[in-house]
Amino acid sequence: MAAEIKQTLKALRTKLTRLGECLDLTAKKNRLAELESIVARNGFWDNPEAAKPLLKERTFLSARIEAYNSLLSDIDDNDLLVEMALEEDDAQTLTEVEQQVDALERRIHEFSLDMMLDGELDGNNAIVSINAGAGGTDAQDWAEMMLRMYLRWTEQRHYKTEILDLQPGDEAGIKSATFTVKGQYAYGYLKSEIGVHRLVRISPYNASGKRQTSFASVFVYPEVDNEIVIDIEDKDLRIDTFRASGSGGQHVNKTSSAVRITHLPTGIVVQCQQEKSQHRNKEMAMKVLRSRLYQHEKEKQDAELQQVHDSKDEIAWGSQIRSYVLHPYQMVKDHRINMEVGNVNSVLDGQLDALIEGVLLSGVE
Repeated sequence: MAAEIKQTLKALRTKLTRLGECLDLTAKKNRLAELESIVARNGFWDNPEAAKPLLKERTFLSARIEAYNSLLSDIDDNDLLVEMALEEDDAQTLTEVEQQVDALERRIHEFSLDMMLDGELDGNNAIVSINAGAGGTDAQDWAEMMLRMYLRWTEQRHYKTEILDLQPGDEAGIKSATFTVKGQYAYGYLKSEIGVHRLVRISPYNASGKRQTSFASVFVYPEVDNEIVIDIEDKDLRIDTFRASGSGGQHVNKTSSAVRITHLPTGIVVQCQQEKSQHRNKEMAMKVLRSRLYQHEKEKQDAELQQVHDSKDEIAWGSQIRSYVLHPYQMVKDHRINMEVGNVNSVLDGQLDALIEGVLLSGVE
């Protein structure tokens, strides 16, 4: 047992050292020292708004460096405990060290994920939009299944969600849905879901019981905080109000509380109808618009994000990032990393971590 534990600790040390090289730890330590010097200067606190981004960067760098040092220290400690246990022939200590090594493996895995979530906006909340594609009623049903899947995933991570807009399908399901996800690294995790998702199953809406292929797309935008200024001029907006759709009868909204905003220069359209008041719907729609405009500008400057944007044209064959097959066999496959999961029902119930982490750790955008 002792030899196996020491071998595992050696492998963990090697992995952590490589992560430290990727992290460019020396440069980050130098930058942290520079920030500490800036914060200590006279008058630094006189301008709280200017101080915010520097303090945010200091907290981020400090957390990364402390996490790395803590992991390295724990590896050293456990290595020493193994040596002591061998000298004293202490089986109980070896068992305890084995448990600690298992915990270390999990912590280093989480640290690896954190390494992948160091983008400028990865820590932000997310705005998620799901749209039914090719496949008629089945596609609209699939879009609703996907909405349920992501809401289940957010529940499991203890993220908070708020549905901003929901367009019911003609016969079943939904045509589209937009919702916010609030929580640490919400955008960083969910950005890996951007793209077309394909479902293969026996259609419940086909009287002949034939197999049906359906498509739905997922777009994810970072929620822009108030520190980022997005100039939106009133003359560039067309604001329409309408009655929110409902299930009929007493549930139909009798006032024009729903709001649709069109940004004329870009053609970006957002809408919100879930709130009872027109003012609140407009407020939420403007929040989505600001995030969409920020992402729009970033995409123009970033070739990789532009490529993602260009791939949104057709929600159909040949463009899917992931397939969910329920017939003739059961399997979920992420085509970007060739990862397969046999338990489709668990994935549809929100067990998405393995797929999301697989994409993040692969470095695929």
